[in-house]
Amino acid sequence: MLDHIFISVSDIERSIRFYTATLTPLGITVRLDYDGKDGPPGHPDLKGFGANGRMFFWLREGVVEGRAVHVGFVASSKAEVNAAYAEAMASGGRDNGAPGARLHYDPDYYAANVLDPDGYSLEFVYKNWQHNQ
Repeated sequence: MLDHIFISVSDIERSIRFYTATLTPLGITVRLDYDGKDGPPGHPDLKGFGANGRMFFWLREGVVEGRAVHVGFVASSKAEVNAAYAEAMASGGRDNGAPGARLHYDPDYYAANVLDPDGYSLEFVYKNWQHNQ
């Protein structure tokens, strides 16, 4: 199971604004700033995002590798997928696949894809079988 991911961004303030707006519809609303001097030598400053008591998505200013990263975020409904996509587009993201079924995976796989301001590939995903408990 994945615990966390760091991505390097070219403009930390722009990325904080983008991800704050984009992740809020998915319930990812907690923000934490980690000062790198509190870690081992050379540890970067981090800007974290999380939910439900966990911080799992971190930004650090640095060299951008653009499309080298793809991150899929869980949505709990099609409406959340649509809302995250809309916020991403309004906040400087670029379309990489409008909301809809991804039939090549499964008829019940609903997603939207965007590129963030640095070109990272993001996917907002609702798989109804993961929510039938």
